[in-house]
Amino acid sequence: MKPNQVNETLLEIDLNALEHNYRFLRSLIHKNTLFLGVVKAFAYGSDAVAIAKKLEDLGVNYFAVAYTKEGVNLRKGGITTPILVLHPQSVHFETLIKNNLTPSIYSNFVLDAFINKTQEKKLQAYPIHLKLNTGLNRLGFDEPELENIAHKINQSKSIRVEGAFSHLAASEDLSEKAFTLQQIEKFTQMCALLEQKLTASFLKHLCNTSGIINYPEAHFDMVRSGIGLHGYGNTPEIDKQLIPTATLKTIISQIHTISKGESVSYNRKFFAPKTMRTATLPLGHADGLNRIYGLEKTNVLIHNKLAPIIGNVCMDMVMVDITDIPCEEGDEVIVFGKGKSAESFANNAGTISYELITSVSQRVKRKIIS
Repeated sequence: MKPNQVNETLLEIDLNALEHNYRFLRSLIHKNTLFLGVVKAFAYGSDAVAIAKKLEDLGVNYFAVAYTKEGVNLRKGGITTPILVLHPQSVHFETLIKNNLTPSIYSNFVLDAFINKTQEKKLQAYPIHLKLNTGLNRLGFDEPELENIAHKINQSKSIRVEGAFSHLAASEDLSEKAFTLQQIEKFTQMCALLEQKLTASFLKHLCNTSGIINYPEAHFDMVRSGIGLHGYGNTPEIDKQLIPTATLKTIISQIHTISKGESVSYNRKFFAPKTMRTATLPLGHADGLNRIYGLEKTNVLIHNKLAPIIGNVCMDMVMVDITDIPCEEGDEVIVFGKGKSAESFANNAGTISYELITSVSQRVKRKIIS
């Protein structure tokens, strides 16, 4: 085996690449604009604590996770920076408060439940962020609700509005620019109404990675980035400025010679058109290489040559065509990452890089490179 070559399926996480990506994104915003690092879903399939620690050292102002449990794991890992929980459930409010996490309040039900919990615990001015619905129609208060929620907040001394935010639906798609500008205007108006009713200012944040890049006029007080920190900017031009933080590698377990007409894998979806060589790799859909990537839709990299995935992806294994690639059992294979974009790998199968990189199973070993 060559030096530094892997001998098992492994996800390498490069913290130097993370720093490069952070500094590039930071260069696109004003020096006084705060930066929130989104580290939900194991920091986009990698290692949330390792990623958050590095970003904390670099000066990130805030973190965001999807659920309370993710925030608790960061606190257990030693993260002290404020953490916004984007989709908290009322059943977890006790744990959320105990771990000094900031809830996103997105509905009257959640607002009432959180006020009750903070009053029960006799808290004063516990910070919350209000989620505003500007067109994604997923979570958030609609404009007609603002006066009523402002009244509830003004009546309670146990909470305070630290921030208000919304989410752009299509910031990466410039053909939807008119809709995005409409969202920005709506967000501005809703925040102005809230400030008037609450008689207090608060942090405003709207832009995700593509928003940072495409809509500098909408950076407000803070921006949020998740996928960009991991090396993907949603456009080929920006991708050239970024470095993938995670590289999924594996090895060749076995090589077969397949005769013309023989089938490969479950359900016999692939028949050899000629005598060919195949390599079996030790990862499958239980590792995050979902079945959509089979049937020659995409490929892996072996000795800088593309090897198409043939037949159906199995739970723990996948087969690739190596007929024209000189290689041996034990040789290294790159599934995605440096030298092989997760964006192209995913696009070839009709999905997106977000889904691919966040699907890497926790049974795949992680290796931190710093």
